Amino acid sequence: MATPDTITVAQLSSLIGTPEAPIIIDVRIDTDYAADPRMLPASIRRSHGNVASWVDQYAGRFVVVVCQRGKKLSQGVAAWLRHAGARAENLEGGFEAWVEGNGLMVRPDHLPKLDDQGRTVWVTRVRPKIDRVACPWLIRRFIDPSAVFLFVTPAEVPDAADRFHATPFDIEDVFWSHRGERCTFDVMVEEFGLKSEALDRLATIVRGADTDRLDIAPQAAGLLAASLGLSRIYRDDLEQLAASMGLYDAFYRWARDAAGESHNWPVFAAGGRS
Repeated sequence: MATPDTITVAQLSSLIGTPEAPIIIDVRIDTDYAADPRMLPASIRRSHGNVASWVDQYAGRFVVVVCQRGKKLSQGVAAWLRHAGARAENLEGGFEAWVEGNGLMVRPDHLPKLDDQGRTVWVTRVRPKIDRVACPWLIRRFIDPSAVFLFVTPAEVPDAADRFHATPFDIEDVFWSHRGERCTFDVMVEEFGLKSEALDRLATIVRGADTDRLDIAPQAAGLLAASLGLSRIYRDDLEQLAASMGLYDAFYRWARDAAGESHNWPVFAAGGRS
C-alpha cells in the first residue's frame, strides 16, 4: 500500500495521457538511465544534485518523481519539492516497478532536441484539420507538455524548420509523415514506442478521418465532422489546437475506458418504467 506521499504504478498509469496528469520528473542517475534510456510519458530528466536550484519553478504544481527504485533519490527530491510548495509524490518502486508493471514508455530514438527553454519545437502547415491536430495532442499528452507548434504556409515549412531548429511533421519527404496507408499519428505512436490498445484504437479513428476511409472505424465520421467544424470556428490555428485538445481527450478516454460501453434511449414498459 502506498504511503501518503507515494503514488502507485496503477494510479499514475490512470493519469497519464489525461489533462490531470502530473509533471513527471526522472531523477535516475546517469548509469541507470544509460542502461535503459526509455522514459515515462511526458517526463523530464532532472539531476538530484542541484535540486535546490530548480524546485521553485514547480511551486503549486502536481509532480511525481521517479528514480530507479523509488527510494532515497525520488523521496528526497519529492521532499524538496514539497518544501518549495509543490504537491509532490514519488513513484512507489520507481522505474523498475514501472517496467515490471508494463507501464507505457517513450523510446528516445527520435526525440527532438530541446530548445534553450527545455521545449521541443515542431513546425507544420497552416489550417490543420485532423492529423496536424492529433499529432500535437499526442505530443503534448505523452511526449512534451510544453511543446511549441509553429504553423506556416506549406512552402515555408522546410526553411522554417531549418531557421528555427524545429522538427517538421505531416509534410512530404520528412521523417514524421504519412507512410503508405498510415498517417503521421500512426507513425508517431509507433516510433515513440507508445503502442497500446487505447492509442492503437484512437490511431485507427484518426487514420479513417484523415484519409477519407470512414469505413474502418464508426467513430471516424464523427471525428471528421467535429474537426471540420472546429476549423470553421477558429481562424487562428493555435486557438483551434487549444479548443481541439478536449475533443481528443474525450476520444482517448473513450478508447481507453469506455469502448465496450453502449447507450440507448430508456425503454418504458407498460405500467411503469423498466
